[in-house]
Amino acid sequence: MTNSTWLGRWRNQYGSVLTITDQTDDTVTGTFRTALADSAFAGAEVPVTGVHRGACLNFAFTRTGPDGDSIASFTGLLREGRLETVWHVVQDTAVKPPGPGQAPERITLPWAHAVLTNADTFTREP
Repeated sequence: MTNSTWLGRWRNQYGSVLTITDQTDDTVTGTFRTALADSAFAGAEVPVTGVHRGACLNFAFTRTGPDGDSIASFTGLLREGRLETVWHVVQDTAVKPPGPGQAPERITLPWAHAVLTNADTFTREP
């Protein structure tokens, strides 16, 4: 991404929007708003901080919400106008049934259920 910019709005395949407002030195700042209603980040525009180098970008954000504390990190590479990313979300607690047939309650998630990992593709909006 030499002689280019990360600045602007980037939308992924689900409609979530990353807005990068500053890319001073090797850092980026901006906001992220998920389009997914079942996300720990639903209903909020959260501040983003990150780093970039050439075609590589990493950004992260956190939130304390109704289901507890969560943190997300996206790492990606710009290829043919698309930002291809892999992301990790770690969530401390969730509101769900602690067992079959039980009423939902806030539970502390065991490590194996506290982490989600997947991939998203972002394209720059005009």
